[in-house]
Amino acid sequence: MSANMSRRTLLRSIAVGGTALAVPSLLTGCSTESGGGASVGNKGTKAAPWPTYAAAEGPAPDLAPTADGVQAGFLRYPEKLVKAVAEKPGTGKEKIRIISITYGTPPKPASQNKYWAALNKALGVEIEFTVVPDADFRTKMATLMAGDDLPDIIAIGGGYTLPREAQFVKSRCADLTEYLSGDAAKDYPHLAAIPTYAWDGMGRIAGRIYGIPVERPKPQDTLFLNQEAFAKAGFEQGMSAADFAKAAKSATGHRTWGLGASTTSYFGYKTHAIWHGTPNEWRIKGSQAEYFAGTDEFKSALEYMAKLRASGAYYPEATSVSQVDLKNQFYNGTALSMTDGFGATISNAQGIKGAYTLDVAQPYVVGGGRQQYQQSRGIFGYTALKKASKDRIKLLLRVLDWLASPFGSQEFELLHYGIEGTHFKRDKDNNPIATELGILESKDNLPLVKVSDAPQPLYYPGFADLTKRVHAWQQKVVPMMVPNDRWGLQSDTFNRQGATLDQIINDGVTAVVTGRKKVSDWDGIYKKWLAQGGRKALDEFGEEYAAAH
Repeated sequence: MSANMSRRTLLRSIAVGGTALAVPSLLTGCSTESGGGASVGNKGTKAAPWPTYAAAEGPAPDLAPTADGVQAGFLRYPEKLVKAVAEKPGTGKEKIRIISITYGTPPKPASQNKYWAALNKALGVEIEFTVVPDADFRTKMATLMAGDDLPDIIAIGGGYTLPREAQFVKSRCADLTEYLSGDAAKDYPHLAAIPTYAWDGMGRIAGRIYGIPVERPKPQDTLFLNQEAFAKAGFEQGMSAADFAKAAKSATGHRTWGLGASTTSYFGYKTHAIWHGTPNEWRIKGSQAEYFAGTDEFKSALEYMAKLRASGAYYPEATSVSQVDLKNQFYNGTALSMTDGFGATISNAQGIKGAYTLDVAQPYVVGGGRQQYQQSRGIFGYTALKKASKDRIKLLLRVLDWLASPFGSQEFELLHYGIEGTHFKRDKDNNPIATELGILESKDNLPLVKVSDAPQPLYYPGFADLTKRVHAWQQKVVPMMVPNDRWGLQSDTFNRQGATLDQIINDGVTAVVTGRKKVSDWDGIYKKWLAQGGRKALDEFGEEYAAAH
């Protein structure tokens, strides 16, 4: 690369020009301080112990949890709340800069936002929050990672593979091992209450702890349904794939479509793939790794989705609609289903405003085979901290610990529901029900819950029937869940080239489902994936898995 044009300058130029897809290859080709030359893998390292787990005390649930991951369900809100944090994390004089993804609309500034102002006061800090829409997240993060001016708290989430992500975190972010490993985490009891499976899902970098996981329940992407419309079309839970296709087609008509999709969901292909019997992306046995896109079952799923598209069941502009716009289409009845994160259940229930019953789909059955469901990473993402003095790191950890205060605490209520009488009112069962302002000024639009959060309860205020329905659904799908074996592992190749590799698959799926390419072309697309780093990533994940097991 020319000395007259630095890597950072070039990346900034690319980001401004909007050519985001070129960024990963540039990051692959150049090695700098922010990329780091040393391996980020855990092979051959002494792994730092995870925080010593100590569950936070909380109210007794109405619906029992299970050991394999069904959540504890609450039909009513606790009547007596505890104060979980004795002192504010800050003194009122500190400023903290945060960046995070959002799926909502940008919030008004703190001076005009009662929710934001209340959180600043409770935390004893002034938060400067950069909120990045989902569609812009990868481009914004590429620019951020290439620049010199990092925020204090960097929330990496949304399921994206960022180019050289682990190398960036290792070289530019704080090693948190001394603060969180083992019994040291007792200084941050709510971070210590994050289940170990979430820390495993985040994984170590070079054997060390560089982040705090944002815990999420085990279900991954979820197919949400307009229950009445799909029931009228003949839908039944656990029906055959052929009958599901008929129901989706039957539901379509009169300017409504059975299946919604967006520019970032790519026709919900990961859901359809695992329902067709593929691995949950990466499957590793011994030291042999397998990627789902290279299986015959994946090609069967592609053929199935292409037929759905050809039948007219998918919303016709699915390749140009954002996830936010898709949600609005689902809410207003234009799209009668959509694939979305499981964590969006309550916001989706609120969004439809009682127009119909929100339901969640169990997998359809393909050829009499075993039903499968995606198990999540156990986290929405993780949060890294910019390198700083010990006192500064401890302040940031206290803020994250406050944000992770448990369900049943005053702190949880403020973070999740806002100010009583302003952002929510209580119904006859004591549930906090969002006001119009509470929907506008909320954790969805000021997404601190995507920075740090408590282990999630299965609780939907004002939607007791939905809580029961989802709990019963979890009892069915949790035993079907298949893990992604690569979570918590490191591959230098995938860290460098994962964004490019993901884009090859995403673009290929779009081309096949829309009919621009044939299913028979998939082998060539997958060979391209292998040649551009996929084959090496398979080898490296296999070696990492063998070393860890």
